[in-house]
Amino acid sequence: MSRIGFIGTGHIAAPIARLLARKGHEIYVTERNASVSAALKAEINATVSDPQSVIDQSEIVFLCLRPQIAVEVLGPLTFGSEHRIVSVMAAVSEPELKSLCAPAEDFVQTIPLGFLEQGGCPMAAYGNDQLLADLLAPENPVVKVASEASLNAHFAICAMVPGILDLLATGSEWLADQTGDADGAEFYTTQLMAGFLATMNKGQAGRLAAERDALATDGTLSLQMTQALQSDKAHQALRDALTAIGKRLET
Repeated sequence: MSRIGFIGTGHIAAPIARLLARKGHEIYVTERNASVSAALKAEINATVSDPQSVIDQSEIVFLCLRPQIAVEVLGPLTFGSEHRIVSVMAAVSEPELKSLCAPAEDFVQTIPLGFLEQGGCPMAAYGNDQLLADLLAPENPVVKVASEASLNAHFAICAMVPGILDLLATGSEWLADQTGDADGAEFYTTQLMAGFLATMNKGQAGRLAAERDALATDGTLSLQMTQALQSDKAHQALRDALTAIGKRLET
């Protein structure tokens, strides 16, 4: 078991900390979010202290800061060559991480979402993917990527999650307007999508299109839906949004 520290304690750090505590690791967190750190102290007996003390007591350090404050927070801190670093910060480049955390040399950059605490969250990993797998797999599958550009593209895909939730919310609201049952409409819409995706084969390219085409056959309501989305350029809007997010991550 390892001593694991978190610099930045918010909505991403907390579920990771709880999962790792259940695996038997010792957890150290900063006070940056006082309510979250206090809850982690009560829930998992996390040690709460200042950032340098967290680093000094840890073998593995998770960097869970908003990118715009990374330099401000990490710049004054001292790391050791023995530290292993896990960054969950979008748009903080590998050279910048190495500069901020020198002389540490063992890094992995990844993209977690909060549901990893329950398992099933794919973790794109650039760098030491084995470090991430040792900590968070098999509950959460680790997907090794070959470059930082590829990692940024995966970050962009993560932004699809709130986008899809936004579309589901619209569909649920439409259903509620027809039925007068908002709670039932949201349950039905959510469970329909979750149940379908849970049983789908996810390990082979082309499965999404194949499942779509199996439903959207000639004369069906499903085909009417897919054709409407195509003709109204919803797919192009998605591609444009992903491209813009990717360029934002590059800069």
